[in-house]
Amino acid sequence: MVMRVGGLATGMDLEAMVNKLMEAERMPLIRMEQDKQKLEWKRDAFRDINRSVLELDEMLFDMKMSYTYNPKMVTSSQENAITATANSNTHNGIYEINVTQLATSEINVGDELDGIDPNQVLDEQWIGTYTFHTFNKDGESVHHTFEVKEGDTLNDVLNRITREDNNARAFYDAQSKRVVLETTRTGKYNPDENGPEIVFDAESNAFFTEKLGLTTQAYDSDTKTGVREAQNAKFTYNNGLEIETQSNSYELSGITFQFHNVTDGNARLSVETDVDTSFESIMGLIDKYNELIEKMNQSQMERVNRDYPPLTDEQKEEMTEDQIEKWEEQAKSGILRGESVISNNMYSMRRTWYSRVETGTEITSINDIGITTSKNYLDGGKLIVDENKLKEALRDNPDAVYKLFSNNSDDDSRGIIQRLEDTVKDTKNRIEERAGKSTHTLDNYTLGKRLKELNERISKFEKRMMQVE
Repeated sequence: MVMRVGGLATGMDLEAMVNKLMEAERMPLIRMEQDKQKLEWKRDAFRDINRSVLELDEMLFDMKMSYTYNPKMVTSSQENAITATANSNTHNGIYEINVTQLATSEINVGDELDGIDPNQVLDEQWIGTYTFHTFNKDGESVHHTFEVKEGDTLNDVLNRITREDNNARAFYDAQSKRVVLETTRTGKYNPDENGPEIVFDAESNAFFTEKLGLTTQAYDSDTKTGVREAQNAKFTYNNGLEIETQSNSYELSGITFQFHNVTDGNARLSVETDVDTSFESIMGLIDKYNELIEKMNQSQMERVNRDYPPLTDEQKEEMTEDQIEKWEEQAKSGILRGESVISNNMYSMRRTWYSRVETGTEITSINDIGITTSKNYLDGGKLIVDENKLKEALRDNPDAVYKLFSNNSDDDSRGIIQRLEDTVKDTKNRIEERAGKSTHTLDNYTLGKRLKELNERISKFEKRMMQVE
C-alpha cells in the first residue's frame, strides 16, 4: 500500500503531480487493453460469420435427398374419404380407388355394474391371477397375464391391463357404469374369421364376465352391450385389384393411401410432381448462401476507421450509451478486413457452384437451370435465379436436377451439394482454428493464444505500474 504526504511543508499537491506523471506511464497499458478489445471484437466477428456457416451446413443435409428435387403431390376427388402421399419415385398419373369398408377395432361393452366405485378397494374375492389372449401378426395366440392384488381398486386393475403391451385397453365409464375392453389396433388377427380378437382364458372367464360384466356375445343394439368385432378395410385398386388390409393405411406402388371413410364409387387420385415445393427448397438454400456471402463480403469491404480506437473506461464514463454504441460501430468497422480465412473460402464456395457435373444429360451446370452470379462485383458473387427456367427444369427433368445437386459419387459426377458441403466444413474448421468456439479455452485457437499472451503482459505491466507509482 502506497502512503503519501500531500505537500504539508511545501504546499505542493503531490497527489496531482503523481497522477499527472503516471498518465504517461499508463499509455502502453491503454494500448494493450485496446489491442485486447480489438482481438475480442475480431473473435466475435469470426464467430458471428461461423454461425451463418453452420446454418448453411445444416440446410445442405436435406438438399442431398432425392425427394427435395422430385416431391410428389397427390390430390383426391374425395378427400373426406381418402387421401394419399407419394414418394419421389412414384410415377405421375391417375389412380382409381373404391373403398367399400374401413378397418375397425374390436370393442366389448360390459353390463351395467351396480354399487361399484372404481376407486374403492376391491373385496378379497377379486384377488387372483387372470389371463386373456390376443393374436400376433401371424395369427398366433399370445397370452397376457395380470394380477389383482390386495388393496387394488377397479381402476388399478383396468390400468394394469392397459399398461401391458397386449394390444388392448380397458376402462370404466362412470356415466354408463360399464367396463369397456377394446383392441388398440384395427383389423382382424384371429385366424378364425368369426372369432373375437380378445379371448378370455377358460379359468379366467368368470372374472371377466361376472366381475367386470363383460360378455362373449355379439353386440346388442338394444342393450348396448356385447362384442362388436373388428373388421379389415376393403378396397379395389384401379377397378381390378381387390385388397383387404388390417389398417386404414396401405402402401402400393410408392403411394401410401389413408382411408377416412368409404368412398362414393371410385375416388380419383392424381399424382403430379410438386414443382413449387422443390423450387422453394432450392430457393431457401440459395437465400441462405447469399446471406452468408453478403456477410463475408461486407467484412472484406468495410473501411478500417483508425480514428476510432476502442474506448477506455474513463472515456466511456464521459459519454452516453448512444454515443458509445455509435463510436464502437465505427471502431469495429473493417475488423476482419484482409483475413484470408474469409476471402479464400468465399472464392472456394463460388468456384464450387460453377464446377461442372456429369449428369448424363444436357444439364451439367447451374447455368443450365437458370442460376447465375450477380454481375455487380460489389455483391461478392451472390447467386441470381431465373425462376421460370428453374421451375421448367424441375418440371421436365427433375432427375437431372437432382444429379446436378446431389449425385453421391467421387468422380466428375459428384453433385454440387456434396462439393459445397466439403467447402463449408473447411470454412467452419478454419474459422474455429482462428477464433474458436464459445466452449473453447484460450489455448484452443489462434486469437485465444494472443489474448492469453496479452492478458499476461497486462498483468505484469499493472504490477510494474504499482511499483513505479
